[in-house]
Amino acid sequence: MELFGFNPGDLLSYFLTLFRISIVLFLLPFFGGQSIPNPVKAALVLVLSMAVWPQLSFPGSMMPTGWNIVIMFIGEMILGMILGMLVNFLFAAVQLGGQIIGFQMGFAMVNVVDPITGTSNAVSAHFLYMCTMLTFLVLNGHLYLIKAMGMSFEYVPPGSLLISPEIATNIFRFSNIMFTLAIKIAAPVMAALFLVDLAIALISRAAPQMHVLVLGFPIKITVGFFFLGFIFSIMAQYVGDFLGGLDALYRNVMSFGMAHTP
Repeated sequence: MELFGFNPGDLLSYFLTLFRISIVLFLLPFFGGQSIPNPVKAALVLVLSMAVWPQLSFPGSMMPTGWNIVIMFIGEMILGMILGMLVNFLFAAVQLGGQIIGFQMGFAMVNVVDPITGTSNAVSAHFLYMCTMLTFLVLNGHLYLIKAMGMSFEYVPPGSLLISPEIATNIFRFSNIMFTLAIKIAAPVMAALFLVDLAIALISRAAPQMHVLVLGFPIKITVGFFFLGFIFSIMAQYVGDFLGGLDALYRNVMSFGMAHTP
């Protein structure tokens, strides 16, 4: 039965599309931050949904009923959370690396409130996060995200997500990459500050009358900021590589959620 010229199946596919896009956008960096008003986010979700929905085809010829509709919306919520979480792994790695750097420099107790996420972070973590966000926007990362989100409907149409253990396995594997990337980002500063601590220990051993503890803090902060400047080129390379492999990343994850037909 058609209501006002709309097929109920098409109407359901639109709401599934709207649900997935809203979950992804509210989880993505920059789009999901508190700096963007909620009415603007809602308008962006509606515009993107209307742009993507006419290109889609609803799987199945029959209108699902009852719990099948609930399961479809749960699947869209899970898929949206997965797509948004994969992108947040990059920024979480940068923040974790900044936390490690701040601890090594003596900024463990100096925290600021992030206006985008509303959380309290170390100064170095917030600084690296904002620099990564600017690099992300300069390299048109937001456009890559919108393109990848539209591509997700080609591989997994609305309501056709097949939840499998391989999806969880890939998510855990990418979370391991987050910790590895954090160590890579913080490694130059950690190595430099380790040498500073070693030099201070040798000086205190050779001249016990010197107050090396008082001199150690400004020296570590100066050396930390000096080597922090070398991290920018490394972060730009990592962000560029991440955006270059974003399509393959989404395709790899969504391939495990496709309903394969014999």
